[in-house]
Amino acid sequence: MTIDNISQTNNLPILYSLRNCPYAMRARIAVFKSKQSIELRDIVLSNKPDEMILASPKGTVPVLVLDKNVATVIDESLDIMLWALKQSDPDDLLHNQQANADTNPLADMLSLIAIFDHQFKTKLEAYRCAKRYHEDNITECRYACEKHLQMIEERLNCHTFIMSDKESLVDIALLPFIRQFARVERQWYLQAPYPKIRQWLNRYLQSPMFSKVMFKNPLWLNSREVVVFG
Repeated sequence: MTIDNISQTNNLPILYSLRNCPYAMRARIAVFKSKQSIELRDIVLSNKPDEMILASPKGTVPVLVLDKNVATVIDESLDIMLWALKQSDPDDLLHNQQANADTNPLADMLSLIAIFDHQFKTKLEAYRCAKRYHEDNITECRYACEKHLQMIEERLNCHTFIMSDKESLVDIALLPFIRQFARVERQWYLQAPYPKIRQWLNRYLQSPMFSKVMFKNPLWLNSREVVVFG
C-alpha cells in the first residue's frame, strides 16, 4: 500500500531493503507475518541512500530504523525477525505456546538457523559461483550443500514444517537460502531426492504472502515514494 501523505508514516519504523537479497527477504517475511506496518524503502547497493549509511555505516541490508529521532537501528536480519515477532506473533512462529520449564523452542530454532547462516550459506555461495563461472567443481560444491539439505529433508519427512507440524521462525529464516539453492541447477533440483523440500518450498513460493513480500516497488531514491508494508 502506498500513502501520499508522508506525515502519516512519521511514527513508522523504516526498513531499507533489497528485493532479492535473502537476508532482506527474510526480514520482510517476518514483518509481514507479524502483521505490523513499516515504511519500506527499496534500494540498490550501487546507490545507497545517505540516510541508510548514516543509520548503519556498514552499508548492508536490511536496516531497520526504529526511531528517526534517536536513531535506534537494527541491522542484522535475524535480529529484525526477532524484533518483529516479539512485537507481534499471531501465528506463534516463536513457539512460545510450546515453551515450558523443560523445553526452549527458540533456543533450538536459533541453533539450527546458526548452522545455515554460518555453514550452509558459505557453501551455497561457493556453489552459486561454481555455476556462474562454469567451474569444474560444481558437483563437489553442490554435494557440500546437500549435507545440510538432507537434514531438512529428514525433518520434513517427520512433519509438515522444519521444526514440527507448525510453522516456525526456522521455516521463514531458511526459506530464502533454500530458494537460492533450488535456482542454481534448476533441472537437477527438480529431479533431486528431496521431494519434501520441494513440496515445502513450493507451498511458500506459490503463497499470497510470498507475492506480497516480493512485490517490486519503485526504488526509494528515484521516487521518494512512501510505501507502507505489512
